[in-house]
Amino acid sequence: MIIFLFILFSAVATALTGGVWPAYADAIELAQSGTVTKITVKGAQRIEPGTVKSYLLIREGDALDPLRVDRSLKSLFATGLFADVNFQRRGGELIVNVVENPVINRIAFEGNQEIDNESLESESSLRPRVIYTRSKVQADVKRILTLYRRKGRFAVSVEPKVIQLPQNRIDLVFEIKEGDSTTIKSIRFVGNKKYSDRRLRGIVQTKETAWYRFLSSDDVYDPDRLTLDRELLRRFYLSDGYADFRVASAVAELTPDRTDFFITFSVNEGPRYVFGDIKVNAKLRDLKAESLQSVIEIEPADWYDISEVDKAIDSITNKVGELGYAFVDVRPRIKRDRKTKRIDITFEVKEGPRVFVERIDITGNVRTLDKVIRREFQLVEGDAFNSAKLRRSRRRIQNLDFFEKLNISQVPGSAPDKAVIKVDVEEKSTGSISLGAGFSSSVGVIGEVGFQEKNLLGRGQNLGLKLSIAAERSQVDLSFTEPFFLDRDIKAGFDVFHVRQDLQDFSSIDTNRTGLTLRAGYRITDDLFQRWSYTARLSEIDNIAEDAAELIKGQSGKEYLSQIMHSMAYDVRDSRLTPTEGYTVSLATDLAGLGGTIRHLRNTLKAAYHYPIADQWVLTVGGKTGYILGLGKDVQFLERYFVGGDDLRGFTTSGVGPRDSVSQDALGGEWMYTGTLQLSFPLGLPAELGVLGRVFSDFGSSGSLEPDNADVQDTASVRVTAGIGITWVSPFGPLGVDAGIPLVKEDFDDEELIRVNFGARF
Repeated sequence: MIIFLFILFSAVATALTGGVWPAYADAIELAQSGTVTKITVKGAQRIEPGTVKSYLLIREGDALDPLRVDRSLKSLFATGLFADVNFQRRGGELIVNVVENPVINRIAFEGNQEIDNESLESESSLRPRVIYTRSKVQADVKRILTLYRRKGRFAVSVEPKVIQLPQNRIDLVFEIKEGDSTTIKSIRFVGNKKYSDRRLRGIVQTKETAWYRFLSSDDVYDPDRLTLDRELLRRFYLSDGYADFRVASAVAELTPDRTDFFITFSVNEGPRYVFGDIKVNAKLRDLKAESLQSVIEIEPADWYDISEVDKAIDSITNKVGELGYAFVDVRPRIKRDRKTKRIDITFEVKEGPRVFVERIDITGNVRTLDKVIRREFQLVEGDAFNSAKLRRSRRRIQNLDFFEKLNISQVPGSAPDKAVIKVDVEEKSTGSISLGAGFSSSVGVIGEVGFQEKNLLGRGQNLGLKLSIAAERSQVDLSFTEPFFLDRDIKAGFDVFHVRQDLQDFSSIDTNRTGLTLRAGYRITDDLFQRWSYTARLSEIDNIAEDAAELIKGQSGKEYLSQIMHSMAYDVRDSRLTPTEGYTVSLATDLAGLGGTIRHLRNTLKAAYHYPIADQWVLTVGGKTGYILGLGKDVQFLERYFVGGDDLRGFTTSGVGPRDSVSQDALGGEWMYTGTLQLSFPLGLPAELGVLGRVFSDFGSSGSLEPDNADVQDTASVRVTAGIGITWVSPFGPLGVDAGIPLVKEDFDDEELIRVNFGARF
């Protein structure tokens, strides 16, 4: 019956094709011949006939089975080695005719300027000396198109061209027309009521095209970045009380000419909630909830903030671990009251699955040593698995700033109670050469060149060399830092420096300082940092003006400093560069006199508190105070406090404090204090520009411990200033301009209306 159907099919095929028999027609004819007495392969050039026969499912001496013949034909095509295959019968002989696919001799790319050949080759599955197939070429074309679209070029076209060569070889050329970049024309939001479109555009990483973004690619459409934007919006709203917030859709519409995108985010804000009752439900034996309640810093009636919930989970997990419970699972149970707009949270603490870390596998690090990554983990092989510690480990690795991409996942181990942590990284360049130019009211025009390697030899070490030349200050600084000194979590290093400074305008002298600093620091907690350092320095005061103050003339010559410094810093700010919330406190103590000619004890206390009073409106209260006490001799001139400039706007550098009544040279104080009250606010410009305005009021004073010299103008009176300013975090560095006016001052103080600070790096 089967043979009859094959004969019927062959007759129909013959009628439709005008008598041309395809491979399947030959296979059907073969099925009628009984037994295969011989198999002959024709057309094979590079491939041995025996190799062709090995793919057949029929052998010499076998009966001709139409199903096996059909499967043999498919098996040969599936190898990808042949462009065409057909079977013929000659008596009991089975003839296999093959046409081999050509071999690629060379692959070339033409027309590519935005993406180099190496990147394109890495995306291509085809290589020289590999068999050419149309399916693989089409797959490579799709990969190249995807690569260009990630770069924001949606008008790109890729056309593969084949150049025939002798011996069944070819050259494969991908002709690429890149087209123009497809940028973001507009970003719109639908459904937002609390925050304006302008504010939300500052939250998402995707940006609208503008002239000032020539150094950024954020205005180029990237679907992966759009996914990140959804998460950024979600975290932003959930951190401000909108617990029901969701992004309904994020749609990117491409214009017909394929040059621009219009992006629309549809959001549902929902109501704003406050924290309600915060409880702990401990389900572990002998664990009391009261012992955990104290580590939760959430205050009822504060706006709901998901980041505070995450911090509470980490704090509870750490506390439970300190109490001796290795396997713990902390889950917040949230209860919304939509009438009162309150969220009650109960942190359930129960025993987690008894899973141990079997091993940590690290891949993708070509240059960075494994131990550099492993030492950032708060988990090691054999530890009880802890998801909170794994999250902190991820943050620590990200903070290294060595990797472009980081993916950490947990997979089952060799047994049900074991887990394997897989770490996949993609390294980025960690070396940099920086050139700088700028202006500062303190030192004048600045030129700077620097070299830095943050991951020296893949060991995580930091090596830097910086040379800066200014009108009134020149400096050379060589620094080295080992982040894990002696394989412990101790950051240690040294600085070798030489500084020459022109102080003629302030104190009628020039100074030279050359020295070495050895330093080491470590974290006591996540927020508390301790540091020790030792400095050996040679200081020289020269080029003293003839009319300089007598106290300064007595300081001429060389002095040797041998000093130990200890500092403690507690920092809970949300950002060190542009803080908007939190506070920091630090205390530094310097003791000089263990050798050298300079002997003193100095203490300096700093503090700052940042409070957000509205969106992008930040109130800052800060201050600094210190004193220096000479040990058996007077305090050396260069070790004194010089107040004014950046810490007391409205006065010049060294503009406040003891001053010679004749020469008007600044003499420096042995005690000082300064304070500031500042309000930063947006100016209505796009948030990503980083332009903020401010109003401020500064106060402070400086003086000597024994102000009894008749030639010295020295009062302990407070000085007060007020003013306005603006800051722009430009692509070339931060630019700040302040205008300060003294409200309370002394006649001998040195005033300054406008203060400019500009640093450029490119």
